[in-house]
Amino acid sequence: QVQLVESGGGLVQAGGSLRLSCAASTQTFMSYDLGWFRQAPGKEREFVASINWSGGQTDYVDSVKGRFEISRDNRRDTLYLQMNNLKREDTAVYYCAAATADLRATGPNRIRYWGQGTQVTVSS
Repeated sequence: QVQLVESGGGLVQAGGSLRLSCAASTQTFMSYDLGWFRQAPGKEREFVASINWSGGQTDYVDSVKGRFEISRDNRRDTLYLQMNNLKREDTAVYYCAAATADLRATGPNRIRYWGQGTQVTVSS
């Protein structure tokens, strides 16, 4: 079992930065690949970024490459997403996710563990 709690969302102007955190409650944190998905109003939930158990491998959707950075602290059982140069199209609810397989390949419909989501709103 994994419980995930996100924090750090908010309202920011275009070009600004936010850092999302996801605290995990599990005794097997390092067993999981972790990642972030987002869902804008009227759209499907989409993959944003993922990181493997050791932090040695990361993956990003093309639209955030060079602007977002995913990281994890296995001592604190916490996942992060540093978001820089935010754009209006980044506005969405951001969800933390955990799986024992590649998150992008698994897809949102088959991922078992989700956080409750945190709203990110980017204004012009």
